[in-house]
Amino acid sequence: MKRSHGKQCLALLVCAFVTSGRAAPPLEPIELDHQPQFLFDNYIVDNHWAIKYKREAVSRVFHPATKHSTNPVMDADQPSYLWVVRDESDGRFRMWYQANTQVKGIDEEGRKFRTDIAYAESVDGMNWTRPDLKLFPHIQRTPNNVVVARSDRPKIEACSPCILEVPEVDRRDFKYLMLYRAKGAGSGDLNGIRIIGSHDGIHWDVASDTRLAHLHSDCPNTISFDTKTNQYVMFCRPKHIYRAFGDTMIDTGASRRIARLASDSLWTDWLADSEPQTILVPDEIDNATHFNFFYGMPTRFYAGIYWGFLEPFRMNDFIHTELVFSRDGIHFDRLPDRPKLIEYGPEGSWDDEMIFASPSWVEVGDEWWIYYTGWDGPHGTAERRGAVGLAKVRKQGFVSMRGPHGGGVVSTRQLRWPGGDLIVNADASQGLLRVRVSDEKRKPIESFDYEECEQFQGDSTAHRVTWHGRSLTELSGQVIRLEFYLQDADLYSFRADETPP
Repeated sequence: MKRSHGKQCLALLVCAFVTSGRAAPPLEPIELDHQPQFLFDNYIVDNHWAIKYKREAVSRVFHPATKHSTNPVMDADQPSYLWVVRDESDGRFRMWYQANTQVKGIDEEGRKFRTDIAYAESVDGMNWTRPDLKLFPHIQRTPNNVVVARSDRPKIEACSPCILEVPEVDRRDFKYLMLYRAKGAGSGDLNGIRIIGSHDGIHWDVASDTRLAHLHSDCPNTISFDTKTNQYVMFCRPKHIYRAFGDTMIDTGASRRIARLASDSLWTDWLADSEPQTILVPDEIDNATHFNFFYGMPTRFYAGIYWGFLEPFRMNDFIHTELVFSRDGIHFDRLPDRPKLIEYGPEGSWDDEMIFASPSWVEVGDEWWIYYTGWDGPHGTAERRGAVGLAKVRKQGFVSMRGPHGGGVVSTRQLRWPGGDLIVNADASQGLLRVRVSDEKRKPIESFDYEECEQFQGDSTAHRVTWHGRSLTELSGQVIRLEFYLQDADLYSFRADETPP
């Protein structure tokens, strides 16, 4: 198939971000906890500069995920959206995915696929098996690995699985909670975004099945628990707001936008007291490339940050995944060159037209493994085929601050150090990294200057920084700044260690 989406720029060096509405700067000093601190925006970063400032600069760098060499890792069921977790008890990789079973002809709604939520598992994350569970004999497929369906309502279809990470108090003793959408002929009172529980991830408790929102949101919907606000936040695409279905587009409107819905409770009717709020619409950069629709934005809350896997869509054509960030779940940062998280495959390959990545990355050693579905045809092509791929990125390594050859400094805002050693995720294998600790006015703190810092010239996701053997734990409770000197080095994140050396 001829590629028609134009030249795709893999933008690595990023000096500024575009936002959906600028969030207010933080109050200083920032009260740090022991979570990783990321540098993709200026929340933590107060300033940065190059030593040779007339010729060089400190830059933000985006690091796209690298595809696994044996992709696709699962070529079956025409999968759309998926969610992967690793079982803590035995190390198994477990995948719940939307399986699209092609039906003969076209049904009354013009669809060519039946959608079900199916299950697969893997010992190593690369070789996947689909167990023949036979839980729902009315669904004709081999192997029959469907795990969420209704035998009493056989025409109902399930799609868009998301395994939730929620506090124990709201788990109702279930090991797994799944968000999904019910649809199809006869769905009636079941139609919409729902939650269901399971003790083993295979047998799902119908008695727990609860509708959270009667929404037509045919995209990967997700719910995150925000530990800062103690609220649940859903990201969806509610068509009842965006489309009026008039005779012309002036009345109908455009449905492919991203909305947010919040609730203090999980197992409740989310629409009882509020309506979804639009937070992301395409902008001038999207319009210029004609990717001026958003198919969806599955999102994960990690280390106090919302990590959105936005899906820009060129109607009715190509779809890719773009990484976006937010600290409040409302204002999202987007890289100005809009690089793809995972690049399309070469023309004629299995993933050369559409890529849907899941934010359910799995930490494996020093890497994050990201699973995605790729398609060999555009959205408007019924003959397209899909499969599951794997891409890898450095742990916490989506964005770094990079110091130039002549050296540069990244200075933080005022931080109240919570105690513990300073741990950095950095690659200084081609250069070096040192850290100065200074006060509110940038006056170096005695014994914690660059000269005392034991320079780092390696590559580690967890390097412990010391100053002639002394640790930052000595400054517990004090207000400080961290000034990172980077020479041909990348700083991805830093944190205060909870574990004594």
